[in-house]
Amino acid sequence: MKTMGLNDLYLVDPVSAPDGQASALAAGAGDVLANAKTVSTLSEAIADCGLVVGTSARSRTHSWPMLNPRECGRKTVAESANYPVAIVFGRENNGLSNEELQQCQYHVFIPANPEYSSLNLAAAVQTICYEVRMAGLEKSGELNEESAQQPTSEEYPLTEDLERFYVHLEKTLSGTGFIIPQHPGQVMMKLRRMFNRARVESQELNILRGILTSIDKSVK
Repeated sequence: MKTMGLNDLYLVDPVSAPDGQASALAAGAGDVLANAKTVSTLSEAIADCGLVVGTSARSRTHSWPMLNPRECGRKTVAESANYPVAIVFGRENNGLSNEELQQCQYHVFIPANPEYSSLNLAAAVQTICYEVRMAGLEKSGELNEESAQQPTSEEYPLTEDLERFYVHLEKTLSGTGFIIPQHPGQVMMKLRRMFNRARVESQELNILRGILTSIDKSVK
């Protein structure tokens, strides 16, 4: 992270707190480790973020809005001018869970050699951080690239606002009988995917919340 100019590290429910061994491995980047914030859940880590990108192997079962590393870097830099942006990496052995991936608006996929696509966590982090740095250099003019991204003008809701919307949506659809209480998962997962693909803006989310409130009143 420090090599690529990044320093805001969150650790979600780590196996152990940063210790002497971690400091030794940090090798000059101890300040990043010392200032790392430890939280219990991913939801807590990304609550104030307007954009969340999760690293994932490409899934053929459930398609999700996908970015390649270069697109991820440019979108991260463009939108970070307006609100915090999170890039989420999973566990070394099994990555992110489906529930965690569903909290992300986009997934980023590193298109490695399909015959040998194994990347350890450190390599994946370095790859994505490099693209973020390159996008930042483009934006600052240090790289003369025509494709440099300008800050986005749209206002997007924070993750905690989106989560409140999804809770409201599930409650309303359960109240109308559209969702069967015993099996809400598939429907809500597909709805999350749809809204993430659409990338709902803040005003649009307010309209959707208003629609749900009007339905709640009619049902009552």
